[in-house]
Amino acid sequence: MTATTTEPTEKTGARTAEAAELISDARERIDALDDRIIGLVQERMAVSAVIQKERIASGGRRVNLSREMEILATYRNALGKPGTALAMTLLELCRGKI
Repeated sequence: MTATTTEPTEKTGARTAEAAELISDARERIDALDDRIIGLVQERMAVSAVIQKERIASGGRRVNLSREMEILATYRNALGKPGTALAMTLLELCRGKI
């Protein structure tokens, strides 16, 4: 029997059926985590919009740079240099480009 693109070992790049099964299961978990992360980012965007609206309505600026620096530090401390890039992406998603 020849391998087809739908066989687990071909789809996962694994060389054994056991490894393919483990990879498939792990990928399902990653997909579920990604769904949760996306949902949390969307929730963060909505909360950020409320904050911006209230800040602007009270005469403040759309962006609070000292707060953004706190967020950048939190992500950098938890995740290293890539955490800073992740935080910058989240901030841009939530408040737009400045």
